Amino acid sequence: MAHTETTEKSMILMSSAAPPPPPHFVLIPLIGQGHTIPMVDLAYLLVERGARVSLVTTPVNAARLQGVADRARRAMQPLEIVELPFPPADDGLSPGSANVDNFLRLFLDLYRLAGPLEAYLRALPRRPSCIISDSCNPWTAGVARSVGVPRLFFHVASCFYSLCKLKAATHGLLLHDGNKDDAYVEVPGMPVRVEVTKDSWSSSYTTPEWEAFVEDARDGMRTADGAVLNTFLGLEGQFVKCFEAALGKPVWALGPFFLNNRDEDAVATRGDKDKPSAVDQDAVTAWLDAMDESAVTYVSFGSLVRMPPEQLYEVGHGLVDSGKPFVWVVKESETASPEAREWLQALEARTAGRGLVVRGWVSQLAILSHRAIGGFVTHCGWNSLLESVAHGVPVVTWPHFGDQFLNEQLVVEVLGVGVPVRGAAGPVVPVVREHIERAVSELMGGGAVAQERRRKCKEFGERAHTAVAKGGSSHENLTQLVHSFVRSGSTEQQTTQDRNC
Repeated sequence: MAHTETTEKSMILMSSAAPPPPPHFVLIPLIGQGHTIPMVDLAYLLVERGARVSLVTTPVNAARLQGVADRARRAMQPLEIVELPFPPADDGLSPGSANVDNFLRLFLDLYRLAGPLEAYLRALPRRPSCIISDSCNPWTAGVARSVGVPRLFFHVASCFYSLCKLKAATHGLLLHDGNKDDAYVEVPGMPVRVEVTKDSWSSSYTTPEWEAFVEDARDGMRTADGAVLNTFLGLEGQFVKCFEAALGKPVWALGPFFLNNRDEDAVATRGDKDKPSAVDQDAVTAWLDAMDESAVTYVSFGSLVRMPPEQLYEVGHGLVDSGKPFVWVVKESETASPEAREWLQALEARTAGRGLVVRGWVSQLAILSHRAIGGFVTHCGWNSLLESVAHGVPVVTWPHFGDQFLNEQLVVEVLGVGVPVRGAAGPVVPVVREHIERAVSELMGGGAVAQERRRKCKEFGERAHTAVAKGGSSHENLTQLVHSFVRSGSTEQQTTQDRNC
């Protein structure tokens, strides 16, 4: 009887105890649109599952995220924007600055945020549950250790790229002696055959400063408690499994992040909405509404790539020569010269009715989700590729730097949903109008190969939506990630194999 009474008292005490506080995630994106946007999407995912999120950034970028803060406030969501002091002159990358010198300067400047971040974390009344930091912010590793907070790294690239880079580093393929080396070598340990050149890996990253940063970033991955990726198992399952085994720690595939963002206003203003456009979104939508289903090619090269006038002309002539309707996003900086502006105006007049040129910002998601879009000419940034595939839109691939070359290999050679602009995936070479005309015609054509490409892409799009739906792999992985920090505040999580086999 005494034992029964004690048990009953214990049950009463347990039932009356206060529930544990929601887990608190501190997210630290890299400055730059392509890195910040998916981290914001991840923040929304976490708060929708009951977590509290602090999105840490600099004052200039905090101003750009004001809409995020306003939306969270209206929805009474526990999502806050935390500003850390940082000189505004160095606050971010401007369009056209996509070169390794600018990237390295930014990466190294951000190390100065370590002190302010640690001060912020120590000032909190309760220690955060977890830090999720961009893999290009390796300085967060020391802060996490000092404060005693688990840390996950977020890699903005495809898992295919992340795994290739890890395997290449393990087998010494990233070592470079300064001499040109454009011979192809196979990356060992990959689930599929992958060949790269040493030049494509490292020819731009051979200075001592770059080598030191890259090694710091690798160490940041090695010492993290796990990884978060914006992908899904129905697209990159074999690479996620292999990446997790190679890291020896959990890898959480939670994407596509953006598919969980069902707020129409947020989708319509996602990205550089503060940049002016000569055509408003409603006008673009109305133009597309008048087009046949899957008839239009969308052309855009991300926020950083800047076309010189001579390359701009080749793109325009190639689109005209293809004979296909198109929507082409052109940056204002690309038409700064009077000659470029006059040329573009003449092209618009010549293609009126089947060509729409957008100068400035436009909602990429709103365009890719439109029924009239049948193809996308892209720079192969992972965000753009994921958005396109998730909407069942095949691509023409034109990589420019960084992870984009391996992303091209993934969509062209592994997934079979892309047409390389140069005829074969590989190092960048000058692109002329004949390349554009051929690739667009092949992508938008009606032959058996083109139809099979569209079928595959549609299937991946369906898998993407299944992954984020209740019971899908990404939905369940997110649930388990959040619950693991509710339970114990630790990163002792199940592996991907345990979760999904």
